[in-house]
Amino acid sequence: MAFPKISLILNILVLIPVCSGLFLKANWAVDSYGIETPARGILLSIYLAILIFSAVLLFKFDAKMVIALLSVQILYKLLSPIMVGTLTNPVIISNVFIAVFQSYSVWKLLEQK
Repeated sequence: MAFPKISLILNILVLIPVCSGLFLKANWAVDSYGIETPARGILLSIYLAILIFSAVLLFKFDAKMVIALLSVQILYKLLSPIMVGTLTNPVIISNVFIAVFQSYSVWKLLEQK
């Protein structure tokens, strides 16, 4: 059960600075995510939802809910390089590494069933 919780902590540790940077329009956020647009605002809302859900599940763990959250994240993170058309963007690179990490967590949860 430890590894899936580490995935939730990873979400929190990554998303707090990312959401803060997007909200505060930090230079690094503009460099990585582009200028402020409605699409970037929608992305921020999705990131905030994942952040909140990760925090709730960390304290009220539910394996099925964690599998659902991480599975959606794995799918969107692995689709990102295909949709963006590059593997060189720092957001895409981190997405792929996090997806691998989260895949292991999902596997560990499914293995317990």
